[in-house]
Amino acid sequence: MKKKVFFISLGCDKNLVDSEVMLGMLEEKGCTFTADESEADVVVINTCCFIGDAKEESINTILEMAELKKSGSIEALIVTGCLAQRYQEQIRREIGEVDAVVGTTAMAELPTVLEEIFSGQPKDHYQGLDQKPLTDRKRILTTGGHFAYLKIAEGCDKRCTYCIIPKVRGPYRSVPMDSLLREAETLASQGVKELILVAQETTVYGMDLYGHKALPELLRRLCRIEGLLWIRVMYCYPEEIDDALIQVIKEEDKICHYLDIPVQHASDAVLKRMGRRTDQRELTDIIARLRREIPDICLRTTLITGFPGETESDHEELMAFVEKTAFDRLGVFPYSQEEDTPAAEMPEQVDDELKQERLDELMSLQQEIAFEGAARMKGRAVDAMIEGKVADEDAYVARTYKDAPDVDGFLFVRTDRELMTGDFVRVRITGSNEYDLIGELEDEFAE
Repeated sequence: MKKKVFFISLGCDKNLVDSEVMLGMLEEKGCTFTADESEADVVVINTCCFIGDAKEESINTILEMAELKKSGSIEALIVTGCLAQRYQEQIRREIGEVDAVVGTTAMAELPTVLEEIFSGQPKDHYQGLDQKPLTDRKRILTTGGHFAYLKIAEGCDKRCTYCIIPKVRGPYRSVPMDSLLREAETLASQGVKELILVAQETTVYGMDLYGHKALPELLRRLCRIEGLLWIRVMYCYPEEIDDALIQVIKEEDKICHYLDIPVQHASDAVLKRMGRRTDQRELTDIIARLRREIPDICLRTTLITGFPGETESDHEELMAFVEKTAFDRLGVFPYSQEEDTPAAEMPEQVDDELKQERLDELMSLQQEIAFEGAARMKGRAVDAMIEGKVADEDAYVARTYKDAPDVDGFLFVRTDRELMTGDFVRVRITGSNEYDLIGELEDEFAE
């Protein structure tokens, strides 16, 4: 089916992997792609609904594209992803321009959906949330080709009281290791140098398939793949970080000394209401162990402020924890009251204005910590990956091992040498500008 498709991917990096797989499936069916919606025959929107802001962005995007359908500029509008899974009936009832709605476990049927629409028999596609993850599918990378995400599992079993993910993504299902290794080898052969492991939770990878946590084994086998230079692990639940994982990070040179550990809060009372599996003492112990075993490790976390029942005392306890722990990277989200979650029905919902005030206080504190950390980097030599050139300057944008794409800072490298995106270089840090570093090129990175 030779249709020109405008594809919109919203939400997280895990959703982006799904989008890349869907692009691959459409290309195999003869579709081409455009970056201009006015040139498209078909618009596909892969949506997110994790929190209120993401839901609003998804709805507004659908409404915007529905106007193109109404005007006759496009022939078909398809909605996929988490919002599609959660709000099929509402989308169908309120946005008549949508031709088909595709659930999170039915994305393999997207080419069929397209054929049904153009044969005059459009229908929605859904499957059970316990479907095995798609494997061994062609992907069209949208990240520039020098780095890529590897989604190692689908769904989640933790059931934190604020989270809708189990209801839109289903239970935890690991992707078989052999499939992941084949995918990683393919990505490396296409020029990918940094592989970023993602899932709703990476640390329990393999429990459902192999009866034990197999992330350390997967990491060791990925490190054997020629061409990969950096391997980064995201979304590690703190209670699941064990000695085997720490050991493989220590021993394997390709694994970035970087972990993303979403702790969400530090007040034991709030953590308990959230349904989290750790208390503050355990969090402190885990972080101390990581820093003791891997002294140069970069730790990223995310926090939720304004959770139902959060008192001023709880907030101050969280502030003290952040100041004491001094995370290298930190993001804060205001609690989003999501229907069909236990937390949505809890008493003592916090006022939006107070949520924002507490968020601002946390980010102001973290800003001081991050700026001081950046300043301490002056004089050090680091390896970095080139991300692109600064327009009209003899300088490039780069990332160090401490910086994951899209969520962390940058390193600006001064040089008159010609570099390419994806090049690895050695940089001497000469200063910093708030979250970002500034440096000068030293010797070429030894691959």
